[in-house]
Amino acid sequence: MALPETIEIIPLDLIPHAKITVPGSKSITNRALILAALAKGVVVLKGALWSEDTQVMTEALQRLGFQIKVEQDPSEFCNRTITVRGGGGQIPHAGTEAKPLELFVGNAGTAARFLTALVCLGKGVFRLSGVSRMHERPQAALFKALRELGYRIESENENDKLPVRIYGGGPHAVRCEVSVGASSQFASALLLAARAGQWQVEVTGENADESPYVVMTERMIDIFPARGEFQIEPDASSGSYFWGAGWLAGSLPGAVSADRTTLPIVVDNWPDSGWQIDAEFPKFLPLPGVVSRDGQLGDSIMTAIVLAAETGTAKISERAGASTIQFTDLGRLRVQECERVVALKTELTKCGAQVVEQGDTLSITPTHLHGAEIETYSDHRMAMCFATLGLKIGGIKIKNPDCVKKTFPNFFQKLAAPAPEGLGAGIWEVKEGRRLRQLSAADLFAE
Repeated sequence: MALPETIEIIPLDLIPHAKITVPGSKSITNRALILAALAKGVVVLKGALWSEDTQVMTEALQRLGFQIKVEQDPSEFCNRTITVRGGGGQIPHAGTEAKPLELFVGNAGTAARFLTALVCLGKGVFRLSGVSRMHERPQAALFKALRELGYRIESENENDKLPVRIYGGGPHAVRCEVSVGASSQFASALLLAARAGQWQVEVTGENADESPYVVMTERMIDIFPARGEFQIEPDASSGSYFWGAGWLAGSLPGAVSADRTTLPIVVDNWPDSGWQIDAEFPKFLPLPGVVSRDGQLGDSIMTAIVLAAETGTAKISERAGASTIQFTDLGRLRVQECERVVALKTELTKCGAQVVEQGDTLSITPTHLHGAEIETYSDHRMAMCFATLGLKIGGIKIKNPDCVKKTFPNFFQKLAAPAPEGLGAGIWEVKEGRRLRQLSAADLFAE
C-alpha cells in the first residue's frame, strides 16, 4: 500500500528504549548480485536488501538470462535470500543491432554503472536507459574506460550519459584507466567485471587508493565465493537515521560507548567489517567542527547536516571550538538522486536554519528551527533525513514519502512501530488529517 502524498511527523514525547533492525546494505547487495552472476556455481545471498534499486538489478540480471530465486527473509521484512546460478563470466542472453536487449535501471546509479560494464562481457547489443534524472547523472568516465578496452559504446545523450547502446564481445584491449573524481561507482563497475573480462583497471584521481567504496569492491572480490553462501550486512547509511534520532532528542551521551549496548536507541548487528564508511557515523556524535564527505562519511553526511541545523547542536559545536559546523567536499552529492547540496540548503532554510553554501561546503550555524513542508525531490535520503528531524521539531511535513522505497521501503513503519522494534512515532496523513497506524510489517493505513 502506498503512503499518502504528504505526511507529518509528530515529535516524540519520550525516547523509547528501542533495538532497531535495518535492511541489508544496498551497496553490498548490488555488488554481490553482480559477483554472484559472474560466479562459477550457485551462490546464496543472505540478508540481501529488497528495495527499488536492488529489484532493478535483480530484474535486469534475469532479463540477461541468469537464474535467480528470491525468498522472504523472516528476520527483516525488507531483506531477501537470493539464490543466483552464476554464468562463469558468460552473459546468457543478448540482443541484436536491430533489436538490442533493453535494460531499465530507473534511478539506480549502482545498477546503471555495474550493468554497463557487465554487459560488455556478452555477445550482442544491449541498451540501458532509466528515468530522466538518471539520464542527467555522470557516465562519461566509465564510457571512456570501456572504449579504451575496445568496446563500442554509443550514447544517445550528447553529454555521454544514458541512454546508451553497448556492443559486447569481440576483440578488446587489456588495460584501461578510470578516475574516481565524479563517482567511485565507475571504478567499482570495471573492477567487478575485470576478472571475467581479463581487464587491467588502473584507478586514478584524488585519494583513489583510499576511496571507501572502491575498497569495499576490492575486498568483496577477494573473498566472494565461487559457490556457497555470502552474508550481507545491515546498511550503515540507513542506520544513521536511528542513531541520529536518539541523539537529536538529547538521549545519547556525549560520547558513544564502545559496545553501544547502553544507548536507548540501538541499531542491531551494527557492521564492523570496515567495508561501509557510514559505519563510522556514531563516532561523529557529538558533531565535530568539520566533517568531510571524502574519507569521513558517505551518504550519512546528509543525516549529520540536518542534525547540525538544530539548536541543540550549539553546545556541541562550542565544545569543538566552533560556533559553526562545516561540511566539506560535498561535490558528489550534487550528481546523485537530486542536487543534494542545493536541496539540503533549500529545505533547511525553510525550517529557519542558518546555512551558507560556498563551493562544495555547507556551513551551518545551529539555531531554533520550526516546521515546514519538505520537498524531497524524489530522493529517499532527503525524506529520511527530514523525517528524523521531525522527531524533534514539530510541523515537519514530508512530500512523496514513498520515495524511501529506493533503499528502505519500511522506514516509516520502523518509525511508527512500538518499541522495542520501532520508535513509536506518530505519523499523520496531512490531506485527511488522520493518524496513520501500523497495519503490518508491510504498510501503514489511515485509522
